[in-house]
Amino acid sequence: MQKKKIGIIVGSSIAIIIAAVVAIFAIQFFTKTGVFHQPGVIVFEENVSDSQRDFVNNIITNNTDLVLEDDIIISSQTRTSLETSNSQLLYNILVPTTDFYNPTISINTDEVSSYNLTPILELTPQQKLLALDGEYYLDTLNSGAIFEYLNLAGNSNDIQKITELLQPQLPTFPNKETLLTFAQTGVTALSRGMNIKLKQVGDAKYFAANIADFLNQFDLTHTSNEASFTTLATDRNICSAPQMIDALTAIGLDIVELTGNHNQDCGDEAALDTIARYTELGIQTVGGGATSAQAAIPLNISQKGNNFTLLACNLSTGGYTLDNTPGANFYTTEKAQADIAAAKERGDTVIVDVQYFECNSYDNTTDDRTCDYANSAAGDQIGLFHEIIDLGADVVVGTAAHQPQTYELYGEGAIYYGLGNLFFDQIWWPGTTRSLILVHYFFNNQLIQTRIVPTVYDDSMQTRLMNTVDAENFIKRLNQARPQ
Repeated sequence: MQKKKIGIIVGSSIAIIIAAVVAIFAIQFFTKTGVFHQPGVIVFEENVSDSQRDFVNNIITNNTDLVLEDDIIISSQTRTSLETSNSQLLYNILVPTTDFYNPTISINTDEVSSYNLTPILELTPQQKLLALDGEYYLDTLNSGAIFEYLNLAGNSNDIQKITELLQPQLPTFPNKETLLTFAQTGVTALSRGMNIKLKQVGDAKYFAANIADFLNQFDLTHTSNEASFTTLATDRNICSAPQMIDALTAIGLDIVELTGNHNQDCGDEAALDTIARYTELGIQTVGGGATSAQAAIPLNISQKGNNFTLLACNLSTGGYTLDNTPGANFYTTEKAQADIAAAKERGDTVIVDVQYFECNSYDNTTDDRTCDYANSAAGDQIGLFHEIIDLGADVVVGTAAHQPQTYELYGEGAIYYGLGNLFFDQIWWPGTTRSLILVHYFFNNQLIQTRIVPTVYDDSMQTRLMNTVDAENFIKRLNQARPQ
């Protein structure tokens, strides 16, 4: 009987011990403490992608000294740009892109699935970045994209440890201090009928009123001005009244191209005085100068850790200089080759502007499309522009055309054959009231995108951005004219 009691007691004790052990292990299993706690291993929510899991796990497993006291849950979210913190880290930025030639400019959120989502650090000029819900990411940097975050939850000390490990391994995305923006505009000739309009409105800023805010947002703004500022300006010559300079300062002009064939229309003295005026205002010049030597000097830009060289030349009906008189930089293959090679040796992106022969197929009653095409003027425009890309240029831009021309990818670069009129009095023909603004975006010393922004003016002579529908239709039209 005694042995039986002892057996019962022993059995009961063992059962109690087993029950206690099971309870302890159960607690450890569900709380992931003790033997079930794996230092450095993180629990992920279901919406975390495989690439995000791998990113975190690879970093954690390489830090064997890390011991976590509680669960750390990492989740990914897609939303507009948020404040980052120890518990919320920006993992990636995805931007909507499409084919280079797609005329689409902007899409809505419900259309995103029909387009590519490209990590911003993989964006190239051969892709086309789209605005999202009317917001263009490279202009806003906080909207127009899908922002992926890693959200950390758990013990505050653990979060601090994880953040210190992950943060240095996260990508560096563009910001206002590292993204360089450069807007190129087409022909400017604040002259003839615009001189009359100036007398009526009294302020040259009138002409820029509807485009100034857009152009002022960029780090650098360019135009190819063909008219010198002089008191000799009338309603019949390609010369500008002195106060017309206010239209250019209103758009925040930083770079003026002097390749045009009308800068000497009111004489060398007016041309020299105009160049001096640009210098006084801190506006840089390229493609023209007081002498042929000065006109040939490339413009080297170095800002925000990005470098590019702007070359500009004239190969058209005149306006160039070959001596100690003012004028435009005359194009030769040898000079272009040397300048491009020197820029490439420095590691610069190279943009070459060309004042080429003009297409003059204008029609008062219909929207003539002849000038949409490259080679619609005298000479071999396609051959010349291709040659410049073959010499190593990244972008070639035609800055003579009074109405926009087609564009294309060629070789390793892009060609925009003609930008049209930014400011001029040519209100009689539909084609000459339009222009293209090219906005170049540089990051990590690379050109990552060129945006095409169409403009238009009417008999008010006030240039404005085209609305989205008109802009998409116009870009589609220019696409149809590209070289085949």
